[in-house]
Order: sequence, then C-alpha cells, then structure tokens
Amino acid sequence: MYQFDWQASRRGNALGRAAVPATVWFLGWTSLLTDISSEMVNAILPLYLVGFLRLSPFQFGIIDGLYQGVSAVLRLAGGYAADRWRRYKETAALGYGMSAICKLGLLAAGSSWPLLATFIAADRTGKGLRTAPRDAMITLTSTKEQLASNFGVHRAMDAAGALAGPLLAFAILAAAPSRFDIVFVISFCVAIVGLGVIVVFVDGTLGTLENRTTPSFAGIMRSLLGQSQFLLLTGAAVVLSIATMSDAFIYLTLQERLQFAPSIFPLFYVATSLSFALLAAPVGRLADRLGSRIVFLAGYALLGIVYVTLLLPSAGTIGAIAGVAALGGYYAATDGVLMAIAGRLLPAAQCATGLALLSTLTSVARFASSVLFGWMWTTGDAASAVRVFGTALIAAIVIAVIALSKVGEGHLDAR
Repeated sequence: MYQFDWQASRRGNALGRAAVPATVWFLGWTSLLTDISSEMVNAILPLYLVGFLRLSPFQFGIIDGLYQGVSAVLRLAGGYAADRWRRYKETAALGYGMSAICKLGLLAAGSSWPLLATFIAADRTGKGLRTAPRDAMITLTSTKEQLASNFGVHRAMDAAGALAGPLLAFAILAAAPSRFDIVFVISFCVAIVGLGVIVVFVDGTLGTLENRTTPSFAGIMRSLLGQSQFLLLTGAAVVLSIATMSDAFIYLTLQERLQFAPSIFPLFYVATSLSFALLAAPVGRLADRLGSRIVFLAGYALLGIVYVTLLLPSAGTIGAIAGVAALGGYYAATDGVLMAIAGRLLPAAQCATGLALLSTLTSVARFASSVLFGWMWTTGDAASAVRVFGTALIAAIVIAVIALSKVGEGHLDAR
C-alpha cells in the first residue's frame, strides 16, 4: 500500500511548530468568498419557502433534505475523479465554477419555482464535486500532528464567509427592498473572485508527481469497506447524523416559539457562523492536543444543549442566543475534526474517495433526519419532535463512544 510521508510538508516556524501550508490558506480564501456568495442566497430560503410559499414542514423537510442530498450524491464522483487522475485542484475548481454560474441562473429563473429548484440543485452539484478534492488537498499538505488545526483554520475562514454572506444580503435588501436581482448579481461576482483564487494561487501539482496506480471505483470501495476503523468511524458519524436536526428546523422552531420578526431570521445564520468562525481554529488545535475523538463527541454534547434551549419555555431571547452559540460550537468541534480523524485513517491514494464516502453517508443520514423531523412536526408539533430527537441523540452518543473507542489517532499506512 502506498506510504504517504506526513513529514514531507512540514514547515517550521519560529516556535518550532509546523506552519499552516499555503494551500490551506488559499483554499480557505476560496471557501470564504464562495460561502459569502452562497449564503447571501441560502439564508432566506427556509423563511421564503415556509413563510411565503406556505409549504408544510413535511414538504420543507423533503426539500431541505434534498438540498443537502444532491451534493452528497456527487461527492463520491468528485472524490474518485480526483484520486483517479490526481487532479484535485481541477476537480475542485470545476465544482466552484458550476456554483458560480448558478447564481446568474437564479436571476434568470425569475419566479419560476421549477427553474429555481433546478439551479439550486446544480449549485449543490458543484458543491458535491468540490468538497472531497478540497479536503483531500488539506489532508495531503498537512502533517498528522496538525491536521485538525489546519482543518480548523480552513473551517474558520469558511464560517467567516457564511457569516458575511447573510449580512451582505441583509444590507442590500435593507437599502433596496425586494431587489433580489442585485443580490444574485453580487453573489455571482463574489463567487467568480473565489474561483479565481483557486485557479491562480493553489498549487496544482499535488498528487500528480508520482506514478501511483488507482484501482477501479469498486476496488476502492472494497478497500475502504475493508478497513475496520474507517467503518467504525463512518458508522458512528451516520448514527449521530440521524439524530441531528438541520439548522433550518432549529431556526424555524425558535421562530415558532419566540415569534420574532421575519427580518430577523437571517441573523440566526449570522450568529451561528460567528460562533463557528471564532471557535473553529482554537477547537482544531485543542483536538490535536487532547485527541480528535474527545472533541468530536463533545461537539455532539453541545448539540444536546441546543435541543434543551428549544424545549425550555422560559429561555426566551437569552436562551435562543445561547442555543445558537452552542450550535456554532457544535460545528467547530465536529465538521473539520471528523475530516481530520478520517484523514489520519485513510491511505493517501484513496483520501478523496474515502472522505467523499464518509460525507456522502452522513449527508444521506441528514436527509433522512430532515424528512423524519418534518413528518413528526406535521403530524404532531415541533416540541414533541425535538424531544424525540434529543432522546435519539443521547442513544447515538453512547453508540459513538463505544465505536470510537476502537478507532485510533494514527494513519493506517503506518500500522
């Protein structure tokens, strides 16, 4: 099996600690700009679909699940293509380019819901193609000792973009009410700049210098599914994802309970992204020092706190703020940290495909979660659905603790 030299990319700084690779910084800037573009549009979708188009929570659950699921379907294709041809940068850039073009598509679609849905699906297709190759580039240019830290830096920049996007959209619509065309055009321009960063500045030679043989897609799947530790990690992540409410349902539940003005809705996305951006880098460093598994499980404990704030009748605005802050902490402790755990386990020649498989399965689980929560809310009420999910989360954490106790922190190739 191919041996990846984790020390090859180590760069010392004045403190004797490995510096963040340039590739990670440039990918961070690409993600930051792309998220500004995407979140300008995404932040208003839940309220628009449920509040203005009057879709039922069950219908929205299906759409919300598909919104996440479309990108999941393409992640395996993007991951395998990057591993097969060693074209990590090119595959990621294709995905970023597709998402950029779709912003103009939203403008051209006008009020046609079928066309809007088509361009949203195409945008998510682009996200699916780019995610695994991007995370593989972060993994393959990082040392094992600082992998979670580097993912934390990238996710912090990504979250900063998710923070700025809704604020920019809010400012545009405050200055020019109902001028969604301006939002779409500016979103497209920002996305093009992000695409330019990866095309011009990211090193495209990664993974192309060595003559490595990649098995067929079926061969890679057999290899990955034969790795017991990777299977345990994936199983734990899937179980936890099934018990995870989507952000949109968390915010809609808060809106139902607090009855805040519709114009405030995008600010919940802003607050979550702010918490995520502030915590991602330090939590990544903490994961490298204490162990990624501990931090990952602690993130789901924070999600449990979010569920509690949704059920406390006296929590009010302060409880909502605490819940949203905890939601950002949950993302900081789980998103990049999960990829870091997997990156240490995966062989370098199959890194993108393995990360894609993991994210695909967890996204499918989240799709099931959204549909289930929407159905429970439609047939009962939001509070009952939250209580069921809270109970499921406790059970999922127990299962994950048992599974992850058998997952090491080292690289499989080094065993």
